[in-house]
Amino acid sequence: MPENPALAGVKDLIARMADTLPIAFISSLDAEGYPCTKAMLSPRVREGIRVFYFTTNTFSLRVAHYKANPKASIYFCDADGFKGMMLRGTMEVLTDAASKEMIWREGDEEYYPGGVTDPNYCVLKFTATDGRFYSDYYPRSFVIE
Repeated sequence: MPENPALAGVKDLIARMADTLPIAFISSLDAEGYPCTKAMLSPRVREGIRVFYFTTNTFSLRVAHYKANPKASIYFCDADGFKGMMLRGTMEVLTDAASKEMIWREGDEEYYPGGVTDPNYCVLKFTATDGRFYSDYYPRSFVIE
């Protein structure tokens, strides 16, 4: 089956943006259904353009949102290049040892003094279903297959 023409070049750009931009924006839905957006450090690990892993605090408001409603989006913004990439999907909250160890980095103990087993340390796993890309004054929507 041929690749979706809307994805031509977009996969590489998403990967490049995720790997080089220092900040990603993640959105959740609160109990009243309102979107809530937060700046995060870029994803620690990604699997293609479908799965992205972030580190966060287990006791955060965002984690509570995702546990109640896993619908989510992530957004990458290249302000200098006037490019934006929004991915929609779901966010899982992972607390298993393998996931936590996979994205742990030296220096994380500054935020999680208990180390990789700190109860306030968890992983957010975002799985994309579709997205919207803006570049060169032209928006494109696409499905991730």
